[in-house]
Parts: sequence; C-alpha cells; structure tokens
Amino acid sequence: MTEDADALLAMTRLLAPHCRVTRLSDGVLIADWKRTRFLGMTTTDLRAFTDAASGRRRELVTGLIRAGCVPSRGKRRPGASVGLWLRGVHLLIRVIGFGRVLRLLSVAAPEYARADPAPAEHVARLKKAVQSYGRGSWFVDDDCKTEAVTAFVLLRRQGLQAVLHVGVRERPFALHAWTSAAGLCIPDADPRGHAFAPVLSIGGGGQ
Repeated sequence: MTEDADALLAMTRLLAPHCRVTRLSDGVLIADWKRTRFLGMTTTDLRAFTDAASGRRRELVTGLIRAGCVPSRGKRRPGASVGLWLRGVHLLIRVIGFGRVLRLLSVAAPEYARADPAPAEHVARLKKAVQSYGRGSWFVDDDCKTEAVTAFVLLRRQGLQAVLHVGVRERPFALHAWTSAAGLCIPDADPRGHAFAPVLSIGGGGQ
C-alpha cells in the first residue's frame, strides 16, 4: 500500500543512522544496532507517521527519542559526539599506545554485522565530521591514528562493515592508518598523494 510505504519512509527519515526498519506483515521491526536490541510497532502506529499534526505521532516520536532511536533536537551541534570520541581515542592512544588500543577494538567495536551494506552517504558524512573535528582541534591535530580508530569504532557500533588498515611507506619512512567502508577511506588512504602499503588490516570486532 502507498500509505504504508509513505509512513515507512517518514519514520525512516526520523531514525538515527544506527537503526534499521524492516517491514513485517502486521507492522515494523526497528533494529537498534547501537544497543543490539529490537523494537516492534504495529501497522496502525506506523501509519500515524504520515500525519505531522497527529498527537499519536508526537507520542511515538517522543518514545523513540527516549529509546535513543531518534536524535533529540537539542542545541548540540550535529556530529558533536564525534568530537568527544576523537578526543577520548586520542587521549587513550597517548596514554597506553596505539598497539594496545588496537587490541581493545574487540571490546569497543562489536563483531555483529547488519545484512545491509554501509550507506555511502552515511560514511561520507562521518568522514566529513571526523576530519572537521580532527583538524579543528588543537588536541587531536589531524592525527590519522585517532581518526581511523574513531571511524572504525563508530561504524562497527552501528553494525556496519568496516576495516581498519595500518600502512607503511619506505621512502621516506612513514606510517599511516585509515578505515575503509562503502568504498571510502577515513582519513584518506593516500594523503598528499603518497601511497601506503597495508601491513595490518582489522575487520569485524578487531579479530
């Protein structure tokens, strides 16, 4: 039915990137990959999303906001949580070292994966946010290791496929880290046109 398709589209636009909606015969199933949980909704409630003035719609949206499935409309800038992750990851790398942080990825980045591939537009937005905060922070200061680990963890916590690479260049000698997903790299795999040969690749939950 066109009405149900429109309602499904309206609800999908509200949900956070870590949530996916699956149509069922008598409603929908919302998969919250950030918290590894599933929420159900009836067809009647789904159809309420087509009416912006509906009191039931406002009630449902409020419930989804409280459940963490819909971003709340606060004063916080979009992607501000990315800045917090960048600073936290950078501090952790400075305190315990990059190698030990890589060993912790199995804890910070879960192994489960969604069936659908990572949306390229979502990865592109994440890349823009990571690089914007990374280059604009005197603390992070455009550190590739911090940006790569942050992107990897955030993508994996949403159940999306991602691979973290560590590469080396011989002349002049240099190391570089980046995360690849949906055909994009965060940060770029070849900064300033310099190619790096991967010597370590971590996929899934750090295995």
